[in-house]
Amino acid sequence: MIEFNNTNDFELENAESVSAWLHQVIVEEKKELGELNYIFCDDDYLHKMNVEFLDHDTLTDVISFDYTEGIVISGDVYISTERVADNAKDFKVSFSDELHRVMVHGVLHYCGYKDKTDKDQDVMTEKENYYLDKRDVINCST
Repeated sequence: MIEFNNTNDFELENAESVSAWLHQVIVEEKKELGELNYIFCDDDYLHKMNVEFLDHDTLTDVISFDYTEGIVISGDVYISTERVADNAKDFKVSFSDELHRVMVHGVLHYCGYKDKTDKDQDVMTEKENYYLDKRDVINCST
């Protein structure tokens, strides 16, 4: 089950299509969907979490808590919609594209992909781009 929640006034457009797309990513990665929760929030909310849980006193676009067991993908993904909006401007992409990139990035981490080295980052970016291109097949891009 994939659920979308918020602590701010953000509402995800095409939630059913986005859910279907993320589920497709999990299946294609030969994993099973457990419980995946996306929580949309603002910078202040995510900053407090970053300090409290990770001891990082910085702004971030996403923090994820991985509860995956074996091949069953589960976790909580907190996303700052403010940070996503700023990053979209910086990267000259749409808000929707940047949001979906962050969303699939979390799933890919749960599937075992890392991004600590340059090589791992390249693989992660390739996977993100691959799955972002697949969004249009199930009509979840806005």
